[in-house]
Amino acid sequence: MDAVVVGNAPFAFWPQAFRWARQASLLVAADGGANHLARVGLRPHAVVGDLDSILPEVRAWVGEERLVPRPNQDFPDLHKALAFVQERGAKTVRVVAATGGRLDHTLENLAILGRFAHLLACEICEPQQRVVAVVQEASFAVTPGATVSLMPLDPCPKVWTEGLHWPLHGEPLTLLQRTSLSNRADAPQVRVRVEGGVLLAFLPW
Repeated sequence: MDAVVVGNAPFAFWPQAFRWARQASLLVAADGGANHLARVGLRPHAVVGDLDSILPEVRAWVGEERLVPRPNQDFPDLHKALAFVQERGAKTVRVVAATGGRLDHTLENLAILGRFAHLLACEICEPQQRVVAVVQEASFAVTPGATVSLMPLDPCPKVWTEGLHWPLHGEPLTLLQRTSLSNRADAPQVRVRVEGGVLLAFLPW
């Protein structure tokens, strides 16, 4: 089952994101993400979180039966929403409205992507790029010449790449010492292999 999760960052639907949300088998709002969906007339299957950001008029429009209160403050609402779609059996998840607001929220949401990398095929989607967590090995179709960045969430002792202009041959990547920012695709497919740690791949559409 495919799912779309809408976060609460500043956001405006672009055409493809609207199609994803409209066609998703499971459409979930992370609390205030329901406000974004209400503006385009898409009622989520569920609204998950502590429910302190959903507007009263949106809450009434969604309906109390679709609210999934999760008041635990140890985790933010996007984490709760991804846990919910995993519980419901989703295998692939697109997340929108997860970046572009407060920097601490953006950093947390990127970390959440890494936390769920072992559990879901999940990506954060923006109009110009998508972000995918790599925990072992992954391949991505790209346009030669496109910019590809690899950013380690935690220390990655060994990273190998194929198809990038500046390849890695088992070198370590750490956020505080070395990353692979603004690399360039030299082939229509980029392959990344990671030994230890979680790596974020920033990829163009």
